[in-house]
Amino acid sequence: MSATVVKLGGALLYDARALTAVWCGVTALREAGPVVLVHGGGPQSTALARRLGHEPRIVAGRRVTADLDLDIALWTMRGALNAGLVAAAQAAGLPAVGLSGVDGGLVTVEKRPLREVDGESVDFGHVGDVVGSDPAVLRTLLGVGFVPVVAPLCADGHGRVYNVNADTVALTLADALGAEELLLVAEAGGVFRAFPDSGSRLPELDAMTFETGVVEGWIAGGMRPKLEVGFEARRRGVPRVRICAAADVADASTGTTLLA
Repeated sequence: MSATVVKLGGALLYDARALTAVWCGVTALREAGPVVLVHGGGPQSTALARRLGHEPRIVAGRRVTADLDLDIALWTMRGALNAGLVAAAQAAGLPAVGLSGVDGGLVTVEKRPLREVDGESVDFGHVGDVVGSDPAVLRTLLGVGFVPVVAPLCADGHGRVYNVNADTVALTLADALGAEELLLVAEAGGVFRAFPDSGSRLPELDAMTFETGVVEGWIAGGMRPKLEVGFEARRRGVPRVRICAAADVADASTGTTLLA
């Protein structure tokens, strides 16, 4: 299916102006083909956790999801954020429908095994690794003109719910749909050698430069796993992958395009 998958970073969901720009961009993209939105919610989950007296643990840009963290993810991402985004999209004239990776068996996962990170064995808790995808529910919704808005909660074959990185869910759906483009919309708006110096933005990024950036330290934090997902999308055959700002969703000349 000639679709575009757009992933919205959680930080953008605080910014009404940015969301208005996203809706304009999605409206423009839909003139060429259907659009699927996937959203995160890390900052909102962290804020709620701290209100509850709980400090989340982040390892190499990935969230450890203990029992309370999973509840918080459900409350924020499948609850408040997903419903709020659907309502805002509809107010902007987009026929949006909210769902998660659980619905219709859209994304199937298994519990992430212990991982070695910087010499430490880490149990990520209720974090799922993708093992399959059935995009039938998306194809049905897209076929009748809806814009699916997907929260990154997924289930295994035994009915257990897991938190999944939203970039990974977006990659999975782009792959399953045979999408033409994957847009990773981020607050930074691209990849920079010396953020926030606008002159240091890289219009294109290849895998070798990515590895150099990790070693030199100008690719770090949450951007590193985002780019790992982006390059995996290219390896799986997604023709276009771009990191961009909310205002640039429909402008292919902006942001940073990942090269195969």
